[in-house]
Amino acid sequence: MKSLDLLIVGAGFGGLYMLHKARSMGLDALAIEAAPGVGGTWYHNRYPGARVDIQSMEYSYSFDEALQQEWRWRERYAPQPELLRYANHVADRFGLRDGIALNTRMRGARFDEPTRRWQVQAEDGRQWSARFLVMASGPLSAPNRPDFPGLQDFEGPVLHTADWPHEPVDFSGLRVAVVGTGSSAVQAIPLIARQAKELTVFQRTAAYAAPAHNGPLDPAFEAGIKADYAAFRARNRRMHGGFGSALPPNPVSALAVSAAEREAAFEARWQVGGFALLGAFNDLLLKLDANAHAAEFVRAKIRGTVHDAATARLLSPTHTLGCKRLCVDTGYYATFNLPHVRLVDVSQAPIERFTAHGLRSGGRDHGFDALVLATGFDAMTGTMLRLDLRGRGGLRIQDKWRAGPLNYLGLGIAGFPNLFNIAGPGSTAAFTNVIVAIEQHVDWIADCIGHMGRAGKATVEPTEAAEAAWTEVVNAAARRTVFLSCNSWYLGANIPGKPRMFMPLADGFPRYADHCAHVARQGYEGFVLQ
Repeated sequence: MKSLDLLIVGAGFGGLYMLHKARSMGLDALAIEAAPGVGGTWYHNRYPGARVDIQSMEYSYSFDEALQQEWRWRERYAPQPELLRYANHVADRFGLRDGIALNTRMRGARFDEPTRRWQVQAEDGRQWSARFLVMASGPLSAPNRPDFPGLQDFEGPVLHTADWPHEPVDFSGLRVAVVGTGSSAVQAIPLIARQAKELTVFQRTAAYAAPAHNGPLDPAFEAGIKADYAAFRARNRRMHGGFGSALPPNPVSALAVSAAEREAAFEARWQVGGFALLGAFNDLLLKLDANAHAAEFVRAKIRGTVHDAATARLLSPTHTLGCKRLCVDTGYYATFNLPHVRLVDVSQAPIERFTAHGLRSGGRDHGFDALVLATGFDAMTGTMLRLDLRGRGGLRIQDKWRAGPLNYLGLGIAGFPNLFNIAGPGSTAAFTNVIVAIEQHVDWIADCIGHMGRAGKATVEPTEAAEAAWTEVVNAAARRTVFLSCNSWYLGANIPGKPRMFMPLADGFPRYADHCAHVARQGYEGFVLQ
């Protein structure tokens, strides 16, 4: 059994930076990765149209100036192949590959109290002993595969957007069904429609989508940022979501201006595209009556795009804008104007069962040759809850998190010493440019480990009191927003039987990062170091 200072689970953007950081500290570290390659989310999510919804110049590492300067993004919003190339470039540039065990899926880990070390086992039987265990498995890494009745009876190919084949998929001449209309579906549907003979979309909840206005990256824009990348990054880190400093939020209430001024502000942000719309006024995500104006603006855009009035009504969401993640699209709504694309509302006509050649919904049979499940993820907790992870006294993570993911700062879990989590529940990662969140988490973890070495401490873990207080911080932050007004994956509502608990912190990245820094300055207040 190999002995390590630190074992990292995952070789996506979080795992790669954690490995690099650990090595820079002189630690003996290893990252284990279930996939055959690095990249995490961007290794698996290869569906048509897959791309990031944060602008490329922001959705990238900031820890190395030479890396920032040398890498050239091709598009405003990077597509999956480019993001995967970037991850591989980072692995090669910093010599990380010899510290990554690919095709290695973790089976479980147990904290051994006499030695104060984690005993980790892979599914192939390999074992390691590590002083620290860092979960970099990602908040969106466990595909949600609903247990539809009769799905095994369907004779055609069944694809999932979060686990797409590596070889090209050709839908030419086929009747295709897509189940789901979240972010992945919104990106994939326009491209699938270009190939398919027929496309039927089964929608439970309509999605709000803002245009990406994607295109080649403007060289002058790129040069302007690279001229002082450090200042650009610093400004972003003071933004609520860790990005968007080029177009800061409007500090005015949507309720304090005239209808014409509201419309003009919404339209200006719509023309910018992406998440800019949510910053049109300062209370869109805080007050339902302010939010209603933005929601109606998007519904009007849908009605103005989709020719068939009945289809436009079905595509128009009725829930609060932003309580589910806003989608960023290219031609999504216009796709439903095509004669071979149709929409089925399964909230009114639920899926009863799959058959050999299609499915039955609301008493009607729908035939198709290929099925795409765009049903999202068991978000934030799904991966960890599928592991045999045991802390002090054999405490199982499934028992610890039976009522929801208790933690402190999103970083540590009482009863699980020397275990850290990157970009998980209890942090702002779901509402933040995730690479900004990753870098803040990794730097904090590294500083904590360094402090322990200097102080001669062997273990660190949160107190249950700190954990309980932090849970209330997360809940209180959610109550100040519109996020509790609908069911979403933020609450675990997309997974049958999952406890309802608002998992991410909605307080904004700057406030969260400042609090984490304060905890460290106070000698890791809320943690016990022994």
